[in-house]
Amino acid sequence: EVQLQASGGGLVQAGGSLRLSCEAPGLIFDDHAFSWFRQAPGKEREGVLCVSSRDGITYYTDSVKGRFTISSNNAKNTVYLEMNSLKPEDTAVYYCAANDKCSAYGANFWGQGTLVTVSS
Repeated sequence: EVQLQASGGGLVQAGGSLRLSCEAPGLIFDDHAFSWFRQAPGKEREGVLCVSSRDGITYYTDSVKGRFTISSNNAKNTVYLEMNSLKPEDTAVYYCAANDKCSAYGANFWGQGTLVTVSS
């Protein structure tokens, strides 16, 4: 069973930046789509964005456009979520996921989540 490993969360002030990492051992990057989801306190999980070799980057949440981006280092089997101009409403547990294609509704493989807290 594939287990993704997410890391990089923490406490940051509004306007700051963070980079989350997601290691995906054993997955062939060209064959998978990699997504980030998040779940804020008291809210349902939502898709944030996704990247695949076929479709490029797909944003599921309009509020992060222009602030968040996703990239990968295939040699390291790692996907990154670059978050800039962070806002308190970005506070959430962030999950990385892998699937055969981009989907805002779920994925086959998940990481354990990493907490991002943005203070005002």
